[in-house]
Amino acid sequence: MSQFQSTPLLSLQNISKAYPGVMALSNVSLSLMKGEVLALIGENGAGKSTLMKILGGVTEPDSGRILVDGVDYDRLSVSQSQAAGIAFVHQELNVFDNLDAAANMFLGRELRSGLGLLDLAAMHQAAAPLLARVGAHFPPHAPVADLSLAERQLLEIAKALSIDARIVIMDEPTSSLTLAETRTLMKVIADLRAEGIAVIYISHRLSEVEECADRVVGLRDGRVAGHLDRDEISHDNMIRLMIGRDLRSLYIPPARPVGEVVLSLRQVEIAANPGARVDLDIHAVEILGIAGLVGAGRTEIAEAIFGAAPVLAGDMQLAGERYRVLSPRDAIEAGLYLVPEDRKHTGLVLESTIAENVCLPDLGSVSRAGLVSGPAVLARADEQRRQLGIRAPNVRQLAANLSGGNQQKVVLAKWLSMRPRVIIFDEPTRGIDVGAKSEIYGLMRGLADNGVAVVMISSDMEEVIGVSDRIVVLREGEVAGCLQRSDFSEHNVLKLAVGAN
Repeated sequence: MSQFQSTPLLSLQNISKAYPGVMALSNVSLSLMKGEVLALIGENGAGKSTLMKILGGVTEPDSGRILVDGVDYDRLSVSQSQAAGIAFVHQELNVFDNLDAAANMFLGRELRSGLGLLDLAAMHQAAAPLLARVGAHFPPHAPVADLSLAERQLLEIAKALSIDARIVIMDEPTSSLTLAETRTLMKVIADLRAEGIAVIYISHRLSEVEECADRVVGLRDGRVAGHLDRDEISHDNMIRLMIGRDLRSLYIPPARPVGEVVLSLRQVEIAANPGARVDLDIHAVEILGIAGLVGAGRTEIAEAIFGAAPVLAGDMQLAGERYRVLSPRDAIEAGLYLVPEDRKHTGLVLESTIAENVCLPDLGSVSRAGLVSGPAVLARADEQRRQLGIRAPNVRQLAANLSGGNQQKVVLAKWLSMRPRVIIFDEPTRGIDVGAKSEIYGLMRGLADNGVAVVMISSDMEEVIGVSDRIVVLREGEVAGCLQRSDFSEHNVLKLAVGAN
């Protein structure tokens, strides 16, 4: 709790907001102290986004009061929110590729010379210490088009700090960050707290919440489900606050013994890790977890199997026959599918409908005389919508308008309609709430129980241990070891990942 004051810097009192057929928020009250890190947790649809939009002036509440440093508002406008010192770091990155880092940081607040011209040198000079403060290693003049997702996330955080914010709202700020970058962010948050800046931290990564939060407020179905003080914050307590049940109920144990080897890799060398060789067997009726530190080569080997990255050497066999893949089309025709880490950019066409996304990889099966049949597309997609429980009024809804969990189900739906033999999930629950995670785990287990070989790549240690039947740990592009279920523990996984004796 903050050492700076006893009167809240921010107080939301009995905030309610209804949409047609949905009560998004019902009498939500919370307070935020100066220099406090308040974590806001809850499943997708719990009301977190609506509440933050109200605080940012984007959405008008139906009722309630907002007090910022004692100033009373029925509602905040966007300009009032910014003037009050409220800054947002959004999960959906709000940067422009055609500008450099400094220009993005000062967009709409450009520094100008005495003649009214843009003062690029001044903006670069002002941006440099802010980028250094968040641990960014790119210069202010770096084109945003050349920055990675993680670097763009750091730019967003620096941009928020540039407005002299008193309250910084971070929405899933580490979703694109490496472990080292996440450590830097934790230090930034600690520094903000020490300076008296308050932080609202929204994340599905509960280990981060446990590390940085002074207090936790849980939302469930648009209401405050409860709060946890610092000494009460634990992973299990937060899970119960969010979903009202114990963590162990999320994981579904195997129903049948592991089957035969479906895909075999022997001395496979990929372009991303030249010199490293991989031996790997993937079985039917199995969820094979692949763990390892960032840079260990987990995604790279998945992309090689799927034909999205070149294989330099080695041999792959599918059901005992040579498997040679030069492109994703080869993999798809062989029944090997990838649910990618970045579902928004490489898994979906966001501007297209659910139906169009579901049928895109297999248009031939919904075509008649060479023409795509609209009714066949809708029927195929609607069947998958019902089977997977995709929450949308119909399959004509745009993929961009779905929650993260439902977007992930759409990515999965396009493969399930094509009878997969091997399906690889790369970070399948990143940015997805706890309830949706449980559904994804159930879908994965159902696939395995029906004879599909399932591979799950995850940075979430608890997920790897809770979901996998077997865990392979990669280190520096090679297999460091394999753990059977009886040997599962965080210690054993990390020991292999870092090469400890």
